[in-house]
Amino acid sequence: MAPTLTLSLDAKADALLSKDPLALLIGMVLDQQIALEKAFRGPYDLKQRLGVAKLDATQLASWDSDELITAFVTPPALHRYPAAMARRVQELCRVVVDQYGGKADRIWRKAADGTDLLARVRALPGFGEQKARIFVALLGKQLGVDVPGWREAAGPYGEEGSRRSVADITGPESLAEVRAYKQQMKAAAKADKRGASGGGRATKAAKG
Repeated sequence: MAPTLTLSLDAKADALLSKDPLALLIGMVLDQQIALEKAFRGPYDLKQRLGVAKLDATQLASWDSDELITAFVTPPALHRYPAAMARRVQELCRVVVDQYGGKADRIWRKAADGTDLLARVRALPGFGEQKARIFVALLGKQLGVDVPGWREAAGPYGEEGSRRSVADITGPESLAEVRAYKQQMKAAAKADKRGASGGGRATKAAKG
């Protein structure tokens, strides 16, 4: 039985994420500076707006760029930065076509181990170090991608029972826990920044 993801909290959107590797990749790309649920609903909304039966990497890679941007920017926009994300999604699809024969799941099915998997994901458009590790954790924790060393490659996001990222979201309760964790991290970062700033002012005052 195929795993069922619960990331957008929308049944149809989550069903698409669960069965379509490209949709999941696109959702992960969109998960930046917008609500997580909106990001992972994005692939379903994009499919509806384009009027296609499925999200196909080859088709999207060659789609008219202006038309694709229009699909993203039409209200309600699919992202806070819809035009930029339309271009990034198309770039992602082109990489999937050029390097993986148009099959997104080959990115992880062909990986030799966790290090290789992380390198493959990190090389994709829209995936920095942190997002790549989170995606590796998501693949390992929820999609059964059990390549050797995936937890080590995912770093803290691969820890059993953690509530750090999208990799740990299985419903509304765990989503709330992940949100609470992120808020704590932001608050701690702000406090550290204020402390560093205060230390700098104290040093200047002492010199003065």
